[in-house]
Amino acid sequence: MKNLLLSTALVLGLGTTAFATNVSITDVQSIDIFQQKEYKEIKPSEVNADALKKIGEKYAGYTLTGAAVAADGEYKLTLQKDGSTVVALFTSAGEFIKEA
Repeated sequence: MKNLLLSTALVLGLGTTAFATNVSITDVQSIDIFQQKEYKEIKPSEVNADALKKIGEKYAGYTLTGAAVAADGEYKLTLQKDGSTVVALFTSAGEFIKEA
């Protein structure tokens, strides 16, 4: 009788714990990975002249105080005017990307 009671309890216990859980793909959080570009310092005089012309149109009156270039030709320029400093990113053709 004791074995019958234990067997019944064991079967009932196993039946209640064997549930499968479905996880939808939308329930999984995504992870965004951004790789920052590496810039190599260059002399401001090494910036493409055509690019400087376009940059000068957007930042008229600013002085180019620092320059760096990425492997894809993107420029990271440091510009100053009236004591304020702006760091801006430009394509190799001098098109504005954003202020950093």
